[in-house]
Amino acid sequence: MTPTLRSSIKALIFTLAIAAAVACASAAVAAQKDSTPVGPLPAGPTSTIATQRGELIAVALPHRTGGRVWRIARPFDTRVIRQVGEADVGTAVVLTFKATGKGSAVLRFGLTKGETAKAFESRRVTVAVR
Repeated sequence: MTPTLRSSIKALIFTLAIAAAVACASAAVAAQKDSTPVGPLPAGPTSTIATQRGELIAVALPHRTGGRVWRIARPFDTRVIRQVGEADVGTAVVLTFKATGKGSAVLRFGLTKGETAKAFESRRVTVAVR
């Protein structure tokens, strides 16, 4: 394989990866806007993450049975962080965010049965970006 062909293949793979990330982020935003709002959140664990602009942040939430799913329960400041991915990894659902601006944003997650409003569990993560 020639060096020129190798660079072209790398550029194509990089372009496809960027396109896939943009598509995932767009789908996540569209899904969040169309779903039933999550109702009151029960008390749950909280955590804080301090990071710098440009870094990625991952939040792992445990899989649950019985059709229960984790959902982003409240809007967050997209000037500070933006969701860039979501995946099932082992026994967890992992949501990935990118720190896009200085400030603080609070991520609130609710565990619901499908797209219903009742939350059975919650998690809260405060992200401070310097």
